Amino acid sequence: MHYALPPRTDKAPPYAPKRQNGPRWPRWLRRGRTPVLLAYAAGVIFVLTLIIHQLRGGSSKDSVPPGTPRAVIVTAFNQAVRGRYEHTIVENRELYAHMHGYGLFLANKTDYDLSDPPAPASWAKIPAMRHAMAQFPYSEYFFYLEQNALIMRPNLSIEEHLMNPKRLGEIMMIDKPVVPPSSVIHTFKNVKPENIDAVFTQDYEGLGPDSFVLRRGEWAKFFLDAWFDPLYRSYNFQRAEGHALEHLVQWHGTVLMKMALVPQRLLNSYTTTEGEGQYEDGDFVANFRGCDNAGSGRSCEKETEPLVEHLLSLKLDQQ
Repeated sequence: MHYALPPRTDKAPPYAPKRQNGPRWPRWLRRGRTPVLLAYAAGVIFVLTLIIHQLRGGSSKDSVPPGTPRAVIVTAFNQAVRGRYEHTIVENRELYAHMHGYGLFLANKTDYDLSDPPAPASWAKIPAMRHAMAQFPYSEYFFYLEQNALIMRPNLSIEEHLMNPKRLGEIMMIDKPVVPPSSVIHTFKNVKPENIDAVFTQDYEGLGPDSFVLRRGEWAKFFLDAWFDPLYRSYNFQRAEGHALEHLVQWHGTVLMKMALVPQRLLNSYTTTEGEGQYEDGDFVANFRGCDNAGSGRSCEKETEPLVEHLLSLKLDQQ
């Protein structure tokens, strides 16, 4: 009898090559493609390593270009720097930056589009900080200070006065209501100071956005972008970006866990208030908050004159 097909057998035909001991590699590895695949794998690993590195805080200290300022002072003006008062503020920032080798970023609030949705000019501090980070991509700290404020202790560096982990561990307020006096959301108890990327103060109304410090990194960019979200700007909060900040901090643990609150007089003393936040001689910052409000009857230039003279006297004494 003849069969259409040969019978099955476990024996290999005599013409079949003998099997070799060891693993049998896939066909695509036996056709000269190994170098290409290894190069591809190395490229993937490099890209993933770069992404992880950036998410952990950006460029390393070793890659910082020479001459990069450790910190940058940022101020957004209500109008172009024209009058005597504005020039006084600029000189104050320049003096402080020069003493510590810091960078200086001065902006005009009209430089930033706040029309969609319409928002008060005070919101411009947020894109100004983002702009400063783009201009100084390797600087570590960014100190925003509102136009109507003076640095009264120019000898104090941002690092030693606030951001040094040992110092920050001593001054940061633990288990403190985020919005005084009775917010149910409190600052965390177990946050390590070396993990803090934002330092703010609070006054009798809530968080103070007039004077704050951010550490450069992906988190800081995320924080500014979230704070400037069009949805928040469309809410028409009574205190504009101040209330938006409070909402963001209280409802997003990823923000609160990277933020520290410090006593107001360490960073944002008011000249026209009473109580714990009132400016006293020796404070770091004097904030003339509200001196330019329409109908207030106040004059920012007149209010700053006595403290400007005090700063001049200190400068003369040092010389």
